[in-house]
Amino acid sequence: MSVDCNDIRAIQRKADELRLMALETALCGKKGHIPPSYSWAEVAAALFYGKVLRLRPDQPEWVGRDRFILSKGHACLTLYAALADLGFFSRDELRHFAGHGSLLPGHPDTEIPGVEACSGSLGHGLGVGAGMALAGRLDRAEWRVFVVLGDAECNEGSIWEAAMFAGHQKLHNIIAIVDRNRLGATDFTDNYLALEPLAERFRSFGWDAVEVDGHDLSVLIETLTTARDRAEGRPLVLIAKTVKGKGVSFMENSSQWHHRMPKGDEIAEARRLLHARIYGL
Repeated sequence: MSVDCNDIRAIQRKADELRLMALETALCGKKGHIPPSYSWAEVAAALFYGKVLRLRPDQPEWVGRDRFILSKGHACLTLYAALADLGFFSRDELRHFAGHGSLLPGHPDTEIPGVEACSGSLGHGLGVGAGMALAGRLDRAEWRVFVVLGDAECNEGSIWEAAMFAGHQKLHNIIAIVDRNRLGATDFTDNYLALEPLAERFRSFGWDAVEVDGHDLSVLIETLTTARDRAEGRPLVLIAKTVKGKGVSFMENSSQWHHRMPKGDEIAEARRLLHARIYGL
C-alpha cells in the first residue's frame, strides 16, 4: 500500500498536534511522562489516523473493533490526546488529567472509552493482548490486536512468557510494536541490560520481526497496514527505532527527562518548537 504524500503530511501534522496536546495536558495536571509519550507519537498517528486501526469512536464497544493496548502505560498522554481528538470523550477531560475524580488517571484504565486494558504496571500488555488474540481466533473474528511496548519494558520476564505463548499458538492476529528509544526511566537500556539482538530474540520465539524507523510515517503505515491484513502464520513485531522526547530538542535522547516537567522558559520553548513543527514556522 502506498500513501499519498499529502496524506503523510497531514498525518505528520497530527503526530505533532498530539505532542502539543500531550504537553498541555501534562501542564494542566502538573505531572506526566512527556518524552516517553513523544517517542511513539508517529506510531500513534499511523495507527489512529493512517487507517490501520478499525474503530468507531461513537461506539467504543463495537464488537468488530481492533483491540489496541498501550502496554507502556506511562506514555498515555499521547493516547489520551488521540482518543479525545477522535471523539471517544470530550477534549475538556484533558484539562483534568490526573486530578481527583478525573476520567484520565496517570495510567490507562478500562473506565476510559477506547482503552482495552489497564496498563502501566509494565510487562503485562503483551500477555493480555495474546489472550485477546487467542480468543479472537477461537471466535473466528476478523479484528486484530495491536500492542505498543517500551523497550525497557522488554526486560520483564512476563513479556517473553507472552512472546513464547503467542509464537507457540501462531497468533497471526497480534501485532506488537516496540518503541525502541533506547532509554529507560533513568539510563540508556544498554547500560543496565542489553536487548540486542532484539529482533532475533523475537524470531527465536516464533515471531516475524521487522525493524523500522519509528518516525517514518510512510514506512509505518505501509508496514502496519500489511500486517493488519496478513493471513495465517506467525505473530509480528515491529521494532520501531525512535528518539525519546522527539520534537522538543532539549528533551531528546536525554536520561534526565523521563519524569521531569518543563518549567518557565522551557515551557515557552517547547511550545515554540512544537508550533514550528505543526505550522512550519
